[in-house]
Amino acid sequence: MPPPINQKKRLGFFEIIGPGILIAATGVGAGDLATATFSGSKLGTAVLWAVLVGGVLKFVLTEGLTRWQLATGKTLLEGAAERLSPIVGWLFLPYLLVWSFFVGAALMSANGVAIHAMVPVFSDPADAKIVFGVAASLIGLGLVLGGGFPLFEKIMGACIALMFTSVVTTAILLWPGTESVVSGLFIPSIPDADGEGLTWTVALMGGIGGTLTILCYGYWIREKNRFGIDQMTVCRIDLGVGYLVTIVFGLAMVIVGTSVQIEGSGADLLVVLSDQLQSTIGPVGKWIFLIGAFGAVFSSLLGVWQAVPYLFADFWRLFIVRKSEASHTGDSISTLQNKPYRAYLFGIATLPVLGLFMSFKEIQKLYTITGAAFLPLLALGLLILNGRKQWVGGSVNRPVTVSVLLATLVFFGWLAWRGWLGA
Repeated sequence: MPPPINQKKRLGFFEIIGPGILIAATGVGAGDLATATFSGSKLGTAVLWAVLVGGVLKFVLTEGLTRWQLATGKTLLEGAAERLSPIVGWLFLPYLLVWSFFVGAALMSANGVAIHAMVPVFSDPADAKIVFGVAASLIGLGLVLGGGFPLFEKIMGACIALMFTSVVTTAILLWPGTESVVSGLFIPSIPDADGEGLTWTVALMGGIGGTLTILCYGYWIREKNRFGIDQMTVCRIDLGVGYLVTIVFGLAMVIVGTSVQIEGSGADLLVVLSDQLQSTIGPVGKWIFLIGAFGAVFSSLLGVWQAVPYLFADFWRLFIVRKSEASHTGDSISTLQNKPYRAYLFGIATLPVLGLFMSFKEIQKLYTITGAAFLPLLALGLLILNGRKQWVGGSVNRPVTVSVLLATLVFFGWLAWRGWLGA
């Protein structure tokens, strides 16, 4: 059983929202910055609704995952291993490997593009993307190895404060009109955009707020010693703030994207954006945006480097070593002395370098569509695991939650399938 919780301890607001800020800072990054910009450039404010819907649905998914973990004391992977079938784990592993390659390449690429926009020392942006992307990856690797969870949490909090303030300020300066924004938020439509409208809408919904990184929230709340269903209210507040930040950032990036036309592979995305911003809102506005954009993509890289190895370490323990009992502090999974954790950390920080030779635009699209394909599987898992009182007691899915999860299963499943066909 989980260790007892000190019920008398009163948490401050920033202590409550810590893991939610982590999920926002990790999910808000390459997917939101690049994909929202490309989508806004191609489709305009008409797809703002996709940001809102994507964020709300991912809140429901993460809330369901949290309910399962707090009610049972087990991660979702532990639940799949014990309550479903070992086959689930062996199907999850190849997906995790493919996703890790694409997300790793996308994050390195996005960081390379962001640094090139601030330090244009290379004449060819494609070369800058590779060199700076590798450098950002190695810095992230060093911070995870050397700083531990407390330093990681502080850096992520600083990054999200920086990126949220700067990007939202930029969007306000480039405001396309209240009528256009309200219409895009509440009247769903998918412009054709030379046959790519659906694909980029799928990519936008897949990129906003993360995909597979949703699972990492369970490990972060273990790091914060949150156990027992009595912690559910704290987690709902936490997640509400995290996904509100995510949605606002995504909306802001789509609005920024409507001000620019991106052609070619997109390796000069932020250079084009910043040059146009300078002509519109001056050099100060340009640098405000660039600093915030770098904060977004680097925090996303750092979050993935720190958190995704949890998943592999958990898989290794459950399906390779076949050890069902985990330390309730999370140390048996997250400690840097854990060999599977370290091995996956080094792998995700190095092997995706091969993806840097692909088109920036294409790697972003593949990353987000691959991520979107995970969401219907997660919805199905939560419908099963949280659907039986024998397993979760009073934390069983309510009818409204069941409806949302079914909608997520059908909607994201259909969009991901259509997106892959159009990719």
